[in-house]
Amino acid sequence: MPLLTPPRYWFVIPAAGIGSRMGADKPKQYLMLGNKTILEHTLTRILSLPSLAGIVVPLNSQDTFWTSLTILQHPLVHTIHGGAQRADSVLNGLNYLADKAHNQDWVLVHDAARPCVTIENIQKLCDGVAGDEVGGILAVPVSDTLKQVASANKIQTTVDRSTLWQAQTPQLFRYKLLCDCLVQTLERNESITDESSAVELCGYQPKVIEGRTDNIKVTRPDDLLMAAFILQQQERQL
Repeated sequence: MPLLTPPRYWFVIPAAGIGSRMGADKPKQYLMLGNKTILEHTLTRILSLPSLAGIVVPLNSQDTFWTSLTILQHPLVHTIHGGAQRADSVLNGLNYLADKAHNQDWVLVHDAARPCVTIENIQKLCDGVAGDEVGGILAVPVSDTLKQVASANKIQTTVDRSTLWQAQTPQLFRYKLLCDCLVQTLERNESITDESSAVELCGYQPKVIEGRTDNIKVTRPDDLLMAAFILQQQERQL
């Protein structure tokens, strides 16, 4: 039967990680970029999306930083406890939406530490998979030469990069399909590096929509400087 209402767009932004590679005294999503934390920048961008139905933010149960962020009191933002791994946190977010989302609604999973994502790029992803029954992801073609390295840091071979893309977020899937795929792959104890990998392991082929190279993920200390520069440049273009 056709849907009586158009599918809605929900976001899940897992923020339960501790960001150990940053070597900071707090999880990386709470580090400052200018006058806002990384998480605040990310949420501010997404809250400006016109078609947004709501955002679920899974947090670490031991997190004591989130209460200082007034943006988490926004009526469209819902905080819950995350899980041990990213996939567990995302599934907790989907379970929270069980009585709110329809099976054919769209869920966009986005890294809390990608504050430079643009609304235009998110809309491009939504438009690019609008008629698809599975979904898709933002990604960029690999531009660097790739080396496969063996033990003792010796190069084994140069990898053909012509068909390789670097996955980004958001990653956008139908609500029920993503739920089912995460449950199945977690039950099978399979390696899930992102939401798309769970969907792929269940036999589906998500679409790739070309994103922007400035949609970086803050992972290491150097990334903070780059993200601050990108945000400044983006704001000047508005």
